[in-house]
Amino acid sequence: MGAADSLSRLAILASGNGSNMQAIADACSDGTIPARITVIGSNRPGAGVLERARRAGIPQVVVDHRDYATRDAFDRAMLAELEPHAPDLVVLAGFMRILTPLFIASFRGRLLNIHPSLLPKYPGLKTHARALAAGDREHGATVHFVTDELDGGPPVLQARVPIIPDDNADTLAARVLELEHRIYPQAISWWVKGRLRLTAGEVTLDGKTMPATGIPYTPGKT
Repeated sequence: MGAADSLSRLAILASGNGSNMQAIADACSDGTIPARITVIGSNRPGAGVLERARRAGIPQVVVDHRDYATRDAFDRAMLAELEPHAPDLVVLAGFMRILTPLFIASFRGRLLNIHPSLLPKYPGLKTHARALAAGDREHGATVHFVTDELDGGPPVLQARVPIIPDDNADTLAARVLELEHRIYPQAISWWVKGRLRLTAGEVTLDGKTMPATGIPYTPGKT
């Protein structure tokens, strides 16, 4: 068995430009994440993430959600595309689809997402605008395990940024995205190294139960 064959296998699902996918791929390349990305999946044929995957030589699959009458049918098709790649961990990186229990059960405990808010605040869309409208003093991003509840799975790692007086949704989103690129590879690395696990609804890191909102991100701490 070669060195590449001994690495954990990641599947990344994304719908957009793929900047988080790029951060994860870079972390795999430099050894921060001891894994390899075996497939990139998207529901949008023209998504920028597919071009990033092509340049990196990573196999891609496209399952256009518009071709399926139900979410279950779409999820079955995506599962069928992922199966030959045998991922150990599925990573949602800006995947703009609500997954069904069918898909989630197939990868329970092996399915991570990153959400641009300090969960449990602001599940769903337009999180930056909602944080500004509420007058929040800080905002951020949360890596969490995926469960049947939308953006309601147990948090793993959470990073915060202050909201400054002249922020708008775009400037705030840009600062949050920078943090996403740091915390997602870290959380994935924990899982790949066997340090992070979801068991019976409880998240543990190095065998210790995590706080309800996950671990606060500390730069330089791994």
